Amino acid sequence: MPRGVEAMSCQRILIAIALLMQPALSFGEGGHKTFDLAEFQFEDGTTVPKTFLTYVTHGELNRSKSNLVLLPSWYSGDHHGYDYLIGRNKALDPKKYFIVATDMFANGLSSSPSNTPPPYDGPRFPQVSIRDNVYAANRLLTEEFGVEHIKAVIGFSMGAQQALQWAVSFPESVDFVVAYCGNAKEYPFGIVRLEGAKSALMADSAWMDGDYGKQPPEKGLRALARHWAAWGVSQEWWRRETFRTTGASSIEESLRAGETYWLSRDANDLLWQANAWQNHNVAETPGYGGDFEAALKSINARVLLMPSETDLYFPVEDALYEQKLIPGAKIERIPSIWGHDVVSDPAAIDFLNSKILAFLNNAQ
Repeated sequence: MPRGVEAMSCQRILIAIALLMQPALSFGEGGHKTFDLAEFQFEDGTTVPKTFLTYVTHGELNRSKSNLVLLPSWYSGDHHGYDYLIGRNKALDPKKYFIVATDMFANGLSSSPSNTPPPYDGPRFPQVSIRDNVYAANRLLTEEFGVEHIKAVIGFSMGAQQALQWAVSFPESVDFVVAYCGNAKEYPFGIVRLEGAKSALMADSAWMDGDYGKQPPEKGLRALARHWAAWGVSQEWWRRETFRTTGASSIEESLRAGETYWLSRDANDLLWQANAWQNHNVAETPGYGGDFEAALKSINARVLLMPSETDLYFPVEDALYEQKLIPGAKIERIPSIWGHDVVSDPAAIDFLNSKILAFLNNAQ
């Protein structure tokens, strides 16, 4: 299947309105591998005896093991979420880099509420943190590939949260970090916004505190979809009726397309990922005692922050604040009316490829 947003089918583009669409292959579509983590202790103190991560790779690891680039997944996404960055003449050429794209906990592929057997199934799954994902991915890279030092971590949204956490948790082990449409912590406005999304899901009487079994809370998932539709793109996107460029002929048609996407996801998985997003703060990394500024000032990696100019989740102002705290950090604003959902904007994807390619090349 061709990669890139330009090759997306009409149905795929409609689903993109839900916010976190897949720019290339569909969720969970073939080719991924599984790394057995075995016993894993989550940050909430729970130890699960059998856990695993799924991932895909592109390219080959060089002899010095110095060309690994990590791409951590984002909310509701999977290991194909960055396919638009991978390829000849794109930001990440597999002939140059060994690219590892991982699935975070609770995305339905790696260990999740939906695929873990009792007694850790469904709502009994441990609460997941961004650091849990970073530590698990570090085990994958060190134990499976023998890589102790990473060329770059590049992430979008929750992937950006993971990328910046990597730079704080392993300051001597990461050369470059690119974080786009994501921050080093969730600010109060975002916490409240996510609480609204979670409440929409859990208000369904079929939710049953997460013990809904084989009967998903459909009304809650539809409500979640409509919440996301309002926040995922900008007000200007809606004012221009940009949904018509995706094949939808009305607001209602675009909303229903979004519902189709979210109804394909497990409700507990979505809630667990939202919790991880909502509760993230690099200041809580061991050794920093809640000092956010100290955590960011400890970063040794060369950092490129790329906020979307119209992102309602991660406003430009937050990226500008963090840039001042991260030594030598650069910033590039993504020009797009697609808000947080820049991965559905072909022009924004071209911009991302151009700027990330230049950053990695000029920084070496």
